[in-house]
Amino acid sequence: MPKYCLTLDLKDDPELIAEYEKYHTAIWPGIRKSITDSGITNMEIYRFDTRLFMIMETDENFSFDKKAKMDEASSEVQEWENLMLKYQQPLKNAPKGGKWVLMSKIFQL
Repeated sequence: MPKYCLTLDLKDDPELIAEYEKYHTAIWPGIRKSITDSGITNMEIYRFDTRLFMIMETDENFSFDKKAKMDEASSEVQEWENLMLKYQQPLKNAPKGGKWVLMSKIFQL
């Protein structure tokens, strides 16, 4: 089962961070469906200070391109992503317009 790790920063504002976490305690049903329909079988997000770390486990048919096309076609996903922009701060070297950045695995025991 493929696994991907991504990272992103939140804006350094305790109130915004609390709001962001509240949204993630009960994501919208359409967002959950868009995640699972894309082939993501498990997703976890961890936070330290303003840094977020996401672990995604996927089925063999998952691709980031397919997920991006599905997201572009969904008005609910676009509404969610626009809302999340209020809280998120792109990393210094993130691609222009990018948010979550794919991390490289450098070690495995």
